[in-house]
Amino acid sequence: MTSRGKAQGGARETAEKAFLDWLDGLSDEDGVTHEAGARAGEYVVTLPGERKLKTTVSVIVGDRAMSVSAFVIRHPDENEAAFHMWLLERNLRLPGAAFAVDSDGDVYLVGRLPLEGVTVESVDELMGVMAATADESFNELLVLGFFSSMQKEWDWRISRGESTRNLEAFRHLLDRG
Repeated sequence: MTSRGKAQGGARETAEKAFLDWLDGLSDEDGVTHEAGARAGEYVVTLPGERKLKTTVSVIVGDRAMSVSAFVIRHPDENEAAFHMWLLERNLRLPGAAFAVDSDGDVYLVGRLPLEGVTVESVDELMGVMAATADESFNELLVLGFFSSMQKEWDWRISRGESTRNLEAFRHLLDRG
Protein backbone atom coordinates (compact mmCIF):
# COMPACT_ATOMS: atom_id res chain seq x y z
CA MET A 1 0.00 0.00 0.00
CA THR A 2 1.32 3.46 -0.88
CA SER A 3 1.66 6.20 1.69
CA ARG A 4 -1.28 7.94 0.03
CA GLY A 5 -3.39 4.77 0.38
CA LYS A 6 -2.44 4.50 4.06
CA ALA A 7 -3.38 8.15 4.62
CA GLN A 8 -6.74 7.63 2.94
CA GLY A 9 -7.34 4.52 5.05
CA GLY A 10 -6.53 6.47 8.21
CA ALA A 11 -8.81 9.32 7.19
CA ARG A 12 -11.60 6.85 6.46
CA GLU A 13 -11.20 5.22 9.88
CA THR A 14 -11.17 8.63 11.57
CA ALA A 15 -14.30 9.71 9.67
CA GLU A 16 -16.10 6.47 10.44
CA LYS A 17 -15.21 6.85 14.12
CA ALA A 18 -16.59 10.42 14.13
CA PHE A 19 -19.83 9.15 12.57
CA LEU A 20 -20.11 6.31 15.08
CA ASP A 21 -19.36 8.74 17.93
CA TRP A 22 -22.24 10.88 16.67
CA LEU A 23 -24.53 7.84 16.74
CA ASP A 24 -23.33 6.92 20.23
CA GLY A 25 -24.05 10.45 21.44
CA LEU A 26 -27.73 10.21 20.57
CA SER A 27 -30.29 9.42 23.23
CA ASP A 28 -33.49 7.43 22.94
CA GLU A 29 -35.42 10.71 23.05
CA ASP A 30 -33.79 11.79 19.79
CA GLY A 31 -35.82 9.12 17.98
CA VAL A 32 -32.95 8.22 15.64
CA THR A 33 -32.46 4.56 14.74
CA HIS A 34 -29.72 2.96 12.69
CA GLU A 35 -28.52 -0.32 11.26
CA ALA A 36 -25.81 -1.61 8.99
CA GLY A 37 -26.49 -1.11 5.31
CA ALA A 38 -26.16 -3.65 2.52
CA ARG A 39 -22.95 -2.15 1.10
CA ALA A 40 -19.52 -2.07 2.70
CA GLY A 41 -19.14 1.03 4.87
CA GLU A 42 -22.87 1.84 4.68
CA TYR A 43 -25.11 2.72 7.59
CA VAL A 44 -28.85 3.30 7.36
CA VAL A 45 -30.07 5.99 9.73
CA THR A 46 -33.74 6.82 10.27
CA LEU A 47 -34.42 10.40 11.36
CA PRO A 48 -37.79 11.38 12.83
CA GLY A 49 -39.91 14.19 11.40
CA GLU A 50 -43.30 15.83 11.70
CA ARG A 51 -44.60 16.35 8.15
CA LYS A 52 -42.57 13.52 6.66
CA LEU A 53 -42.78 11.15 9.59
CA LYS A 54 -39.36 9.67 8.98
CA THR A 55 -36.44 10.17 6.65
CA THR A 56 -34.18 7.20 5.98
CA VAL A 57 -30.63 8.24 5.18
CA SER A 58 -27.98 6.04 3.61
CA VAL A 59 -24.58 7.02 4.96
CA ILE A 60 -21.49 5.69 3.21
CA VAL A 61 -18.03 6.34 4.53
CA GLY A 62 -15.93 5.89 1.41
CA ASP A 63 -12.26 6.27 0.56
CA ARG A 64 -12.46 10.02 -0.08
CA ALA A 65 -15.75 11.26 1.38
CA MET A 66 -18.72 10.49 3.54
CA SER A 67 -21.84 10.64 1.40
CA VAL A 68 -25.46 10.76 2.50
CA SER A 69 -28.59 10.13 0.46
CA ALA A 70 -32.26 10.14 1.47
CA PHE A 71 -35.40 9.48 -0.54
CA VAL A 72 -37.75 12.46 -0.20
CA ILE A 73 -40.70 11.92 -2.55
CA ARG A 74 -41.58 10.08 -5.74
CA HIS A 75 -41.84 11.59 -9.21
CA PRO A 76 -44.62 14.21 -9.31
CA ASP A 77 -47.94 13.34 -10.95
CA GLU A 78 -48.46 16.91 -12.20
CA ASN A 79 -47.02 20.40 -12.34
CA GLU A 80 -43.58 18.95 -13.06
CA ALA A 81 -41.92 22.19 -14.20
CA ALA A 82 -42.95 24.13 -11.08
CA PHE A 83 -42.07 21.15 -8.90
CA HIS A 84 -38.53 20.96 -10.29
CA MET A 85 -38.10 24.75 -10.27
CA TRP A 86 -38.96 24.72 -6.56
CA LEU A 87 -36.28 22.07 -5.96
CA LEU A 88 -33.64 24.04 -7.87
CA GLU A 89 -34.47 27.30 -6.10
CA ARG A 90 -34.33 25.55 -2.74
CA ASN A 91 -30.90 24.11 -3.62
CA LEU A 92 -29.52 27.67 -3.62
CA ARG A 93 -30.19 27.94 0.12
CA LEU A 94 -29.22 24.46 1.34
CA PRO A 95 -26.02 24.15 3.37
CA GLY A 96 -24.10 20.97 2.58
CA ALA A 97 -26.89 19.15 0.74
CA ALA A 98 -28.89 19.37 -2.47
CA PHE A 99 -31.97 17.88 -4.04
CA ALA A 100 -31.32 15.40 -6.85
CA VAL A 101 -33.56 13.43 -9.18
CA ASP A 102 -32.93 9.82 -10.24
CA SER A 103 -33.67 8.29 -13.64
CA ASP A 104 -37.28 7.59 -12.55
CA GLY A 105 -37.77 11.22 -11.51
CA ASP A 106 -37.90 10.37 -7.80
CA VAL A 107 -36.46 13.05 -5.53
CA TYR A 108 -33.54 12.51 -3.16
CA LEU A 109 -31.59 14.75 -0.85
CA VAL A 110 -27.84 14.18 -1.11
CA GLY A 111 -24.76 15.51 0.65
CA ARG A 112 -21.05 14.84 0.83
CA LEU A 113 -18.29 15.68 3.28
CA PRO A 114 -14.61 15.15 2.49
CA LEU A 115 -13.17 12.69 4.98
CA GLU A 116 -10.95 15.37 6.52
CA GLY A 117 -14.10 17.39 7.35
CA VAL A 118 -15.98 14.59 9.08
CA THR A 119 -16.30 15.38 12.77
CA VAL A 120 -19.05 14.69 15.28
CA GLU A 121 -20.15 18.32 14.83
CA SER A 122 -20.15 18.22 11.01
CA VAL A 123 -22.08 14.92 10.99
CA ASP A 124 -24.62 16.42 13.41
CA GLU A 125 -25.00 19.49 11.21
CA LEU A 126 -25.37 17.48 7.99
CA MET A 127 -27.87 15.04 9.49
CA GLY A 128 -29.80 18.01 10.87
CA VAL A 129 -29.93 19.53 7.40
CA MET A 130 -31.11 16.21 5.97
CA ALA A 131 -33.88 15.81 8.55
CA ALA A 132 -35.05 19.42 8.51
CA THR A 133 -34.97 19.80 4.73
CA ALA A 134 -36.83 16.56 3.99
CA ASP A 135 -39.41 17.39 6.66
CA GLU A 136 -39.89 21.08 5.84
CA SER A 137 -40.12 20.44 2.09
CA PHE A 138 -42.50 17.49 2.14
CA ASN A 139 -45.88 19.24 2.31
CA GLU A 140 -44.90 21.86 -0.27
CA LEU A 141 -43.77 19.12 -2.65
CA LEU A 142 -47.01 17.20 -2.09
CA VAL A 143 -49.07 20.26 -3.01
CA LEU A 144 -46.94 21.08 -6.04
CA GLY A 145 -46.78 17.58 -7.47
CA PHE A 146 -49.82 15.71 -6.20
CA PHE A 147 -52.62 18.22 -5.55
CA SER A 148 -55.17 16.65 -7.93
CA SER A 149 -54.72 13.23 -6.32
CA MET A 150 -55.03 14.77 -2.87
CA GLN A 151 -58.22 16.57 -3.90
CA LYS A 152 -59.74 13.35 -5.28
CA GLU A 153 -58.84 11.51 -2.09
CA TRP A 154 -60.32 14.31 0.06
CA ASP A 155 -63.55 14.43 -1.95
CA TRP A 156 -63.91 10.64 -1.85
CA ARG A 157 -63.35 10.51 1.90
CA ILE A 158 -65.82 13.34 2.55
CA SER A 159 -68.47 11.72 0.31
CA ARG A 160 -68.18 8.45 2.23
CA GLY A 161 -67.84 9.94 5.70
CA GLU A 162 -64.30 8.58 6.01
CA SER A 163 -61.59 10.09 8.17
CA THR A 164 -59.54 12.88 6.59
CA ARG A 165 -56.96 12.86 9.38
CA ASN A 166 -53.98 12.18 7.10
CA LEU A 167 -54.96 15.18 4.94
CA GLU A 168 -55.72 17.66 7.75
CA ALA A 169 -52.58 19.71 7.06
CA PHE A 170 -54.09 20.49 3.67
CA ARG A 171 -57.69 21.18 4.76
CA HIS A 172 -57.35 24.88 3.92
CA LEU A 173 -56.58 23.94 0.31
CA LEU A 174 -58.88 20.94 -0.12
CA ASP A 175 -62.10 21.78 1.73
CA ARG A 176 -64.42 23.29 -0.84
CA GLY A 177 -67.42 23.46 1.48
